[in-house]
Amino acid sequence: MNTELKLIHIFTDGSCLGNPGPGGYGIVMKYKHHTKELSDGFSLTTNNRMELLGPIIALESLKEPCNIVLTSDSQYMRQGITQWIHGWKKKNWMTASRTPVKNVDLWKRLDAASQQHKVDWQWVKGHAGHPEN
Repeated sequence: MNTELKLIHIFTDGSCLGNPGPGGYGIVMKYKHHTKELSDGFSLTTNNRMELLGPIIALESLKEPCNIVLTSDSQYMRQGITQWIHGWKKKNWMTASRTPVKNVDLWKRLDAASQQHKVDWQWVKGHAGHPEN
């Protein structure tokens, strides 16, 4: 991590009832002694879209490049941004089975937003006692 950049801890979670159905995301951002919470809801969405939108909104809300520790309970989001995305981009946003990547609009936004920062992507087991999950 670049020691000249601010260190921001971000915690995100997304959910959906019905999948698709009504859903939303929640974000907690911490910098030193400051905490900011963001959330939004949608009448028709999916769980995976909400798991992606939380980190996107958090990263896009930062006004300067930062060191980020981003914690989520979504393996889909974490594996997608750290592993799968490289192959998807090489294959013009197609999966290994030659089908279009789902939620490509959000994956492109997450990719662009994460390029502005140094992000350490962390996973935490969902609903297992973590205070920000």
